[in-house]
Amino acid sequence: MPSPEDAARPPSIMQVVPQAAEKADGERVYRIALLLPLRSEALGRAADALRAGFMAALERDSHGFEVNVVETGDSPQEVLSAYVTAQEKNDMVVGPLARSAVTAIASSPLVEKPTIALNHPELRGDPQLPPQMLAIGLSIEDEARQVAEWGARENPSAKALVISGNSSWQKRIAGAMSAQLQRLGLRPRNVDLTPFNGYLQDSELVALRTRLQSEPAGVLFAALDPDQVRQLKIALSAPPLGDIPLYGTSSLNPGRSMYRAGPELDGVRLLDLPWLVQRDHPAVMTYPQPVPRDEARISADMERVYALGIDAFRIAREIAIQPQRRFQLDGVTGQLIIDFGTGPSWFERAEVPAEYRNGVPVPITQ
Repeated sequence: MPSPEDAARPPSIMQVVPQAAEKADGERVYRIALLLPLRSEALGRAADALRAGFMAALERDSHGFEVNVVETGDSPQEVLSAYVTAQEKNDMVVGPLARSAVTAIASSPLVEKPTIALNHPELRGDPQLPPQMLAIGLSIEDEARQVAEWGARENPSAKALVISGNSSWQKRIAGAMSAQLQRLGLRPRNVDLTPFNGYLQDSELVALRTRLQSEPAGVLFAALDPDQVRQLKIALSAPPLGDIPLYGTSSLNPGRSMYRAGPELDGVRLLDLPWLVQRDHPAVMTYPQPVPRDEARISADMERVYALGIDAFRIAREIAIQPQRRFQLDGVTGQLIIDFGTGPSWFERAEVPAEYRNGVPVPITQ
C-alpha cells in the first residue's frame, strides 16, 4: 500500500521548485542548509548523530537536492548569524538543534524561508511559530502526555499515581503526565523519590509499598530510568500489589545493547520510536544503522537523534516538493502529521506502544 506522501507526489521536484538553483546542465537543485551545533561540547555528539541520519536519508532520495552543512557552537547569537547567511544561500533551513537557538530564531523577524526546527522553542503564552517555521523535535513532554492518555484510556476511572525521580528530565515527564491526567478528569497523586547514586532507596520503596496498601492505586505512571523501574517493579511484585498496571515513556527503554533477559519488567508499558522497538517496520528497514565512531556501542538517545535526522530529511523533501499542503509520513520516529504553508504550521507525532516481555520492549496493538 503506498504511503500518503506518495499519493500526490508530482513526477519531478524540478517541476515544482522554480526558485531552486540551476546546475550548469540546466537541472534544478533544491538547496537545504543543515544548521547544527557540531562545535558544541554539550550537543556536538547529538548533532553528529543527527547529521548522519539526515545524510542516510539524503543518500536514498538525493536526486534534485543539495545539502550544505552549517556548523555552529552554542551561542544563540552565533546561530542567528549563521541562520541569516544560510537563508541567503539556500532554499530551506533544517535546524537548529538547541532549544535556546530555536527560541531565538522563533522570536525573531528573520524567518523568510521554510525552516524545520529540530527542537521546540520556549515561548511564553501562545507559542505561535513564524508561518514559515515547523518544529519537529523529540519532546519528552509530548510523549508523557501520550502515555497519560493511553494509561487513562486502558484504566478508566482508576486512581492514578505518578512516581518520579529527582532529576530535571524526570520532573518534566512527571509534570506533563500529571497535567494531562488532570485534563482528562483524573486526580493523580504524586510521589517524588530521591534516588541515591541513581538507585531508589529501600526505605522509600518500603514507604511506597505501605502507602499503596493503605491507599490503593489502579494505575501507576513512572518517570524513572530502566534500572529504577526494575527496582520499583521488584518492590511491588509481591501480592497484593503485583498486578497494578505501570506505564512510562521511552526513558524506560535503555536500547538494544542494554537489554537484560528476565521477567522483572514483564508487563511494563511504554512508548518509543519505531526505530528502537519496531525493527521490521518498512521505513526502519530501509535505512542503515548508525555506525559508532568513538564508542563501543551507540546509546538509545543517540539512536533516537539519528532517527530524527532521517525523518527531518523526509519532511524537508516533502515540503520542497509541495510547500503548501497537509500530509502524513509513516516515519522512523512515529506516525507523523504535518501541515505547512497553509497558515500556522502543525506537527504531530504518535509513537509506538510497547510492552516488556522477557526484558525486551515488544510492540503491541492498542
